[in-house]
Amino acid sequence: MSKSDLTRDNPLLSQSKINQRDLTAGRQPAAQGDAHGCEINFTNELSEKVAEYVEQGLAENTRRAYAADLAHFEAWGGSIPANDVTVANYLAEHAETLSVATLCRRLATISKAHTAMGLISPTRSELVRSTIRGVRRSLGTAQAEAKPLLRDDLFAVLEHTGNDVRSIRNRALLLIGFAGGFRRSELVGLDVEDIEHVRQGIVVSLRRSKTDQEGNGRKIAIPFGRTRWCPVTALDQWLSRAAIDAGPIFLGVNRHGHVSRQRLSGEAVSLVIKECITNAEIEPLGYSGHSLRAGFATSAAAAGASTWKIRAQTGHASDAMLARYIRSGEMFTGNAAGTIL
Repeated sequence: MSKSDLTRDNPLLSQSKINQRDLTAGRQPAAQGDAHGCEINFTNELSEKVAEYVEQGLAENTRRAYAADLAHFEAWGGSIPANDVTVANYLAEHAETLSVATLCRRLATISKAHTAMGLISPTRSELVRSTIRGVRRSLGTAQAEAKPLLRDDLFAVLEHTGNDVRSIRNRALLLIGFAGGFRRSELVGLDVEDIEHVRQGIVVSLRRSKTDQEGNGRKIAIPFGRTRWCPVTALDQWLSRAAIDAGPIFLGVNRHGHVSRQRLSGEAVSLVIKECITNAEIEPLGYSGHSLRAGFATSAAAAGASTWKIRAQTGHASDAMLARYIRSGEMFTGNAAGTIL
């Protein structure tokens, strides 16, 4: 069986003592050799087709995360199988350099690796549980959140864009990303075939997303704008200027203004946002590829949009998932201190 893309993309992991396809499949291998360097062979091989389907049962980002987590653990000096003392030491040594959320994900990956080998996971031991509990209490569990690019700030950023091909692309990317409340992966995954022009604007067919890995899809309406910064107009200008009539919408543009045929990456969205913010003389610290989505939700909440209407755009599963945006968007609306001061 050929190695999965995860293994090929991670040279360190390609030397790992557990095959990634078996990690994602949760198969129990029969190990041959010792646990300190010999590759594990599997006596109960599933068919190639079954293995492919099982591997597809996990999102690509999840498989990548598993690979990266194992690579980091092994680079530090850990190995699979591991004992609870090793895992606890790993947590302690990285407690101040990695977030609690990242450490918990590393624990989940280590546990998954042991399960795939038919072993009891060391992450279940009281020593490991006490260690991660202590890390949580010592450092807290609050995660760093992307700073929202609010409507007025977005407009200020757009004022500093030009008429060159790169600026035209950037305007379309910022406006469509904001108006659709898209995740960066959703934004760069859009194709021309996903866009339908209607009387009120455009309807975007989102074929797959982080919360829709089975590809049920959903449709998002983006209306014509009431200001000079219309997302539909910006998109049409970009497609016309770049002569894009099929395939990926958001493509790379080099410093000479040449448009490539390669789809932008999710990381490129973050770079575009920071570049545009910097050009507008705004401090870029805290802004990321998530800032458009956060900015839309926050701005819509502040403008009085209902939570279910915001969720219809962003695809959040519940009001709880929107809570941090809604709170920040409405914290000054009807503020108790404002009524008495």
